[in-house]
Amino acid sequence: MMGHGHHHAHHDHTHGANKKTLTIAFFIIAAYMVVEAIGGIVTNSLALLSDAGHMLSDAISLGVGVLAFKFGEKVADYSRTYGYRRFEILAAVFNGVTLMIISIFIFIEAIERFVRPTEISSHGMLGIAIVGLAVNMLVAWILMRGGDTHDNLNMRAAFLHVIGDMLGSAAAILAAIFIMLFDWKWMDPLASIIVALIIIKGGYRVTKDSIHVLMEGTPSNVNIDEIISLFNNTPGIIGIHDLHVWCITSGQNALSCHAVVEDSLSLKDIQKILKNIEHELLHLGIAHMTVQIEDGEHVHDDSVLCKNNGHSHHHHHH
Repeated sequence: MMGHGHHHAHHDHTHGANKKTLTIAFFIIAAYMVVEAIGGIVTNSLALLSDAGHMLSDAISLGVGVLAFKFGEKVADYSRTYGYRRFEILAAVFNGVTLMIISIFIFIEAIERFVRPTEISSHGMLGIAIVGLAVNMLVAWILMRGGDTHDNLNMRAAFLHVIGDMLGSAAAILAAIFIMLFDWKWMDPLASIIVALIIIKGGYRVTKDSIHVLMEGTPSNVNIDEIISLFNNTPGIIGIHDLHVWCITSGQNALSCHAVVEDSLSLKDIQKILKNIEHELLHLGIAHMTVQIEDGEHVHDDSVLCKNNGHSHHHHHH
């Protein structure tokens, strides 16, 4: 007998909002990235170019994010029972890795420039950097307002990108001012290195989080102990074993386990118990629950995660 959590309209709503928000952000950022890249070449500023490089990776990641949401909507079929939801996670891994690669290129170029400082037209650099900061603040605001930047890995990656961009533009503004005031040409590569550090940090975090999901790690927002005690404290349930909790895609967690129930319970009782548990699990961050019921004769070891996986006792399905 299986208990399955149902999708809540709330999730689909945030999904749609996420997609729309990302799409808008993608177009704004892609457009400004072109402006900034041309500006970087014309003014000869590495800080602008590195910020543009960062915006390129942004645009790519936002684009991939939009695609991920698009694919995620495709229905589950027999060969991919989770639909294309997992594509979002692959998108996030791709994002994190490209971020890290871009920052390495910026480092190399910046070191060149420390050794051989170049002429920079600081007025143009300042103007472009200020507009860049404004654009990024706008996009950050759009993401914050329209999307779920807290729980969705993809949205969070996009948001981190944009915050990094804002800091990058701020660094370029400062560098431009220092070059105007004191002719400190080294401020330009310094600013670009700061951008690179921001990018590498964000890239590392996103990569780490998404790989955790791919490895079926326990979702970070789920407390296993609370779940175990929820089952154990439910009247009628003697104990559970073979508990697994995993993440289908960010914001959607699933659980499966075997529950040993008292023999006296009728099918109706069991269904009622499972319904209650299912409801409680929603508060603990679990949207899908699959429970296999066994009767009391087969209580083997008490551990939650079964020690000997090759156990061959008869499962009683009700």
